[in-house]
Amino acid sequence: MSRQPYTPAQYRRVVSRATPGSRMLRGYLRAFWVGGTICCLGQAISLWAEGLNLGEITNPMFTTGVLIFLGTTLTGLGVYDRIGKYAGAGSAIPVTGFANSVAAPAIEFQREGAVAGVGARLFTLAGPVLAYGIATSVVIGALYWLIRGWLP
Repeated sequence: MSRQPYTPAQYRRVVSRATPGSRMLRGYLRAFWVGGTICCLGQAISLWAEGLNLGEITNPMFTTGVLIFLGTTLTGLGVYDRIGKYAGAGSAIPVTGFANSVAAPAIEFQREGAVAGVGARLFTLAGPVLAYGIATSVVIGALYWLIRGWLP
């Protein structure tokens, strides 16, 4: 009583019936408006910092710091995870998503203690991003320094 295998055409029909419909357009629109809202919030913070006369160098650092603070705070309150489920990459790409990726594992493992929990898990997700980002910036900086030395 062995069953005959599906032909390629039969297999495609079975898979197409079992596969749920794509909701890519909805995902794109959600990511666009949530990511855009985060960027508009960043612009509003930057304009506020200009009103505080923070200067050209301090203004971007202040804006980034406030966005990281907001992302980490919302992660601690459990709000950012719901935003992430709704918006996908729209919430993961901005700096607030990076703050979430650092804070979430630390919050999850805080019961294990400061060293074994928070310290060990703090950079679980963000560690590779930081390591490769720093290494790449060193290599590019060295190449820039070498090329600049050769050019008049």
